[in-house]
Amino acid sequence: MSPSSPSNHPPAHLQRAKHEASINRNPHPDFHLVQASRPDWRSEDAGYHASSSSSSSSSSSWTFTKTRDPNWTWGQGGNDNGASLTKDHVEIDPYAQGRPSAFNYKLLISGFVPRPIGFFSTISKDGKSSNLAPFSYTNLVCSDPPMFTVGISGGLQNAKDTLKNLIDTRECVLNMVSEHFIEAANATSINAPPGVSEWTLSGLHAAPSTHVKPARVKESVFAVECKLVDEVKEFESRAKPGRKSGAMALLEGVNFWVREDAVNEDLNMIDPNVLRPICRLGGITYGRVTEGFELLRPDYEKTKASGALDDSTTTATTIATTTQLAGSGVKADALTPTRTKDKL
Repeated sequence: MSPSSPSNHPPAHLQRAKHEASINRNPHPDFHLVQASRPDWRSEDAGYHASSSSSSSSSSSWTFTKTRDPNWTWGQGGNDNGASLTKDHVEIDPYAQGRPSAFNYKLLISGFVPRPIGFFSTISKDGKSSNLAPFSYTNLVCSDPPMFTVGISGGLQNAKDTLKNLIDTRECVLNMVSEHFIEAANATSINAPPGVSEWTLSGLHAAPSTHVKPARVKESVFAVECKLVDEVKEFESRAKPGRKSGAMALLEGVNFWVREDAVNEDLNMIDPNVLRPICRLGGITYGRVTEGFELLRPDYEKTKASGALDDSTTTATTIATTTQLAGSGVKADALTPTRTKDKL
């Protein structure tokens, strides 16, 4: 729910709508037509049908597979037989003259993937309004103490509701997004005018928290009650100096909530088949996690003792710099850009 804006500025929700339009996030002239042409959602739940044409035989239950190359050996490098080494890279200057800042945004969110979705519930200082919003610039940075970061576009002067509430109350709940309520979570990103509740719009249910005032999302399999640590850091735009383009908050988790059928007896592991996390990719694309594989973290002394390491893999080498590569005749992507037009 958005607070009122000063009379000399457009309402905050209209400003954000204008900004969203400038990004041109949706690549489809008719999204609903494209959506209708795609296969139905695959679900292992025989009682679930996305449409009349859905089939319970389209299973997507959590599965463990082997790693891509179970026979990988030390010093081998990639597992694609060198195919990736035959491809050149394009060098892109994020501050090249004429390059819109929105290009960097679209490039980064399509390259730094998958990203977890932090679904934040906050409450206003007077306790009269609450907010619910998803942010994919969210991550875990420490476990002792439990620490999280969240990045929010825009600055403090015209802060989004989540950021304003977080600064005013220094409290929030970080809810993780799962398959069974992804549409509702996405709906809360709407640029709602003052007086409209994202809880009501989405139909999601509030559940009481213990150590913070904001409610947690009952549908969320995993939720963390959080408190703001230190002050929010603002970032200044390079494209438009003087304008604050983003802010970062550091949060400490003070209480955990896990659905009882998702956590083990030791309360230290969440079942991915129950959590069914949704991640953000580029543009308007989301991803689901239905497969996994396991890899052991190697121990150097044990691996060496086993004979898996030989002199060629244990001899120290000097890291090749751009200058050294140029002098050696080895092709360096940075020295031979193949698409200079991408710098524009």
